Amino acid sequence: MDDELRPPAEHRFAGELARLAEAEAAAGTVSPPGWKLSPRSVRSFILGDPRLQVSRKFYGDDPLVDRAIVSLLGRQGLMLVGEPGTAKSMLSELLAAAISGTSSLTVQGSAGTTEDHIRYSWNYALLIAEGPTQRALVPSPVHRAMETGRLVRFEEITRCPPEIQDTLVSILSEKLLMVPELESQVAARPGFNVIATANLRDRGVHEMSAALKRRFNFETVRPIRDRAFEAELIGTALESELGGQRPPLPDAVMDVLVTAFADLRSGATAAGTPVKRPEAVMSTAEAVDVAIAASLAACYLGDGVVRSADVARQLVGIALKGSEEDARLMRHYIDNVVRERARNSREWRDFFDAADELWR
Repeated sequence: MDDELRPPAEHRFAGELARLAEAEAAAGTVSPPGWKLSPRSVRSFILGDPRLQVSRKFYGDDPLVDRAIVSLLGRQGLMLVGEPGTAKSMLSELLAAAISGTSSLTVQGSAGTTEDHIRYSWNYALLIAEGPTQRALVPSPVHRAMETGRLVRFEEITRCPPEIQDTLVSILSEKLLMVPELESQVAARPGFNVIATANLRDRGVHEMSAALKRRFNFETVRPIRDRAFEAELIGTALESELGGQRPPLPDAVMDVLVTAFADLRSGATAAGTPVKRPEAVMSTAEAVDVAIAASLAACYLGDGVVRSADVARQLVGIALKGSEEDARLMRHYIDNVVRERARNSREWRDFFDAADELWR
């Protein structure tokens, strides 16, 4: 997988999954039907197990992970909702990798998603030559997940038109997929379920029907509030993305990054000073992007040391996405919060000097 920018979770963490499976085999642990690992081992895979050298991958609400696992044991699907960048897709990928051994059975929701993406389509050359046959049928990820007893991921479900979303209603209720052209049906095998994600900011794009909502357990993935947790996550992601071959962020610079994002995300500083929140997404995922970009800039365009000025320069591409109002709010933050901190901190002074020039 060295030639892939981002291998799927089941490949990136194959060693950890193998160690968990070996530990279960040694202990005689029995997994639920269709599951590769037991619920306890799935939890360990996501939240970490130092005893087996399994890394923590999801930071934040540990009980949410427990509830998500329990939801997937039942008949209802799992719906992960939250602000953009709160690791909903990452959590769904990790759950699918640990439970089913693959995270690749995925439907990407969009305005162009059709019923064929959820049910099945046809190889039209074979369809014309042979008529509707099993050989001519092209199964969807949902179709394959039902046949093999695995999890299927449905990303950004609210970006699909309601009539397309509702294709899942009968599948989740009856666990059957009808193929009338072949006078047959696909019955879901044990282990099948659906993990869907939706951004809270997309509410109103395409509201889910009440019937479909009843088929899901909803869990809200919230932004990380613990700054030490967020700094640890950013550092881990930086190491994973750059492989230790680029300069890390010094602790003082990491503190500036995490603090700035927390201020702008929450609308207030830790001391309670109000901050006007920009419309741009200021999530942990964006903070990771800034950290990576700052490290690369220091490596290739600087002297190999990441400074707060590098963070300030890279923040522009995250916080300003064509909105004049966001530019005004960022200017207000720099003038009223960063300027004051710069009086007593060299790191914040570096940040202010770079930001003052960029946001002038």
